[in-house]
Amino acid sequence: MATHSKSSVLILASTWWPLTARLAISLIEHGSQVSAICPPGHPLRSVRGIDSLHLLSSVQPMRSLRRAVRSTQPDIIIPGDDTVVWQLHRAHELYPELRPLIERSLGDPSQYAKVRSRDSLLQIATELGIRTPSNAALNSPAELKTWLGSNQFPAVMKVDGSFSGRGVVVVNSEGESLPVFNRFRQRSSVVSAIGRWIVNRNPLALWSWKHLQSAEVSIQQWIKGRPATALFVSWNGKVVAGVVVEVLATRGATGASTVVRPIADAEITEAGRLIADRLHINGFFGLDFILEEGTKKPYLLELNPRCTQLGHLPVQGQTELAGILAACIADQPAPEPTRYIPDGPIAFFPQALEESAQLLSASYLDIPVDQPALVRELYHAAWPERQLISRIYNQLRPESA
Repeated sequence: MATHSKSSVLILASTWWPLTARLAISLIEHGSQVSAICPPGHPLRSVRGIDSLHLLSSVQPMRSLRRAVRSTQPDIIIPGDDTVVWQLHRAHELYPELRPLIERSLGDPSQYAKVRSRDSLLQIATELGIRTPSNAALNSPAELKTWLGSNQFPAVMKVDGSFSGRGVVVVNSEGESLPVFNRFRQRSSVVSAIGRWIVNRNPLALWSWKHLQSAEVSIQQWIKGRPATALFVSWNGKVVAGVVVEVLATRGATGASTVVRPIADAEITEAGRLIADRLHINGFFGLDFILEEGTKKPYLLELNPRCTQLGHLPVQGQTELAGILAACIADQPAPEPTRYIPDGPIAFFPQALEESAQLLSASYLDIPVDQPALVRELYHAAWPERQLISRIYNQLRPESA
């Protein structure tokens, strides 16, 4: 087991994704003191070795965040999903006492708005010489029609504030595009937010409805090819390490990856360096690409301002990115790798269990065997889906649709 640095980390999560639990395990193995603030039933609550657990309140999420920070006094906050990144951006605006910690965790606050905007990110990438698809922000149906007049179908429409494939729609005609634009531009109702709060147990549903009142809609040229994704560790605005993978399988057409294969791609690695340098990013950030069919040239699609599923994987001859970040926090050299994943495809547990037996048999199943309580938890549906109100809702929904 690696023991390298003694840093204090607070993981902030609102979504029931396994990635933060896997990240916590890796940080603990590398000597970090790890605390977490998350909703009930979160996989983080099944990780052995976490120093303290705090409730992310659905009624007063900002107060619960400040309380957890006062209790744990962390060196850094690591956000586990996009919504809590926006929460940290908002906390930076409101609470001067949290600003040094949030800046140490995320980077330059003058760049936060650009991090939230898909269109701004691609404009910056173009300025930096990074290959991107044709892209435009849309403020009206007229702008949509103008863009469609000079670009071919299919196209990809996106709305800021969405993640993990949500808020992304492939359109094949102008007739399909306008309803998507109108839906993305329309602010969700308070009734919908209450529904997400009660049924989905989303602790930030009401907070998001109140504070994220408008979202930018963008449209991109569709590039035929295979997805690729990268995760980087950046410290003081400079990339210190990264992992690049080709995506072999995803959950749905635009969802998160379930099976990946590590690759070396100099253009993707350079793109990470350039983006971190321009936006002065600290901590983890990910970049999503399409490898163009035939040429394999990478086209940058978007930025993930947080850790992804790659943070705990010891691949490409280096230790886990979590361990490298822990060393950065403690101002120590990066640790030497102590374990390796076999070369070839990697299947994420439990997401990949629904993939074909042939693909699974050819992949390394990344299961945390030394954390039996977490394994048992991950074999179940996410905690909100197991609650009575969610089961009743899902039973009645098809009949009322």
